Amino acid sequence: MDGIGLWWQQLGLVMAGGALGAALRFMIGDAMLRQFGTGFPWGTLTVNLVGAFVAGYVMIWLQSRGTAAVYWRAFLIVGIVGGLTTFSSMMLESLVFTRTDRSLMVPLYLGVSLVGGMLLVWAGARVAEGWR
Repeated sequence: MDGIGLWWQQLGLVMAGGALGAALRFMIGDAMLRQFGTGFPWGTLTVNLVGAFVAGYVMIWLQSRGTAAVYWRAFLIVGIVGGLTTFSSMMLESLVFTRTDRSLMVPLYLGVSLVGGMLLVWAGARVAEGWR
């Protein structure tokens, strides 16, 4: 297949995965909002941490997929994980904290998101390596 055909196939996979990831983000965010209320952005934190674990796992899993890895990467990492996780929402929620007299929550939220995300991407890779 020529480069253009490969590109279009990958784009289709990214778009399909992105739709699934965005739907998952909406469902998880909605469930967390109903469960815990609006005091803390639990939905965004959850999808970012879960996405970090999945990205680490899939990165290792892809190493044994040969030529199919490019398609799986497009669908799973760029599409689903990209649609699921949301850096821009995390930044907007941090801004809302500062504008609503909850600025002390910003370092906690960002710290848990970044440190937790790094730990979980590492954990996902370790789990995948152990199962490989």
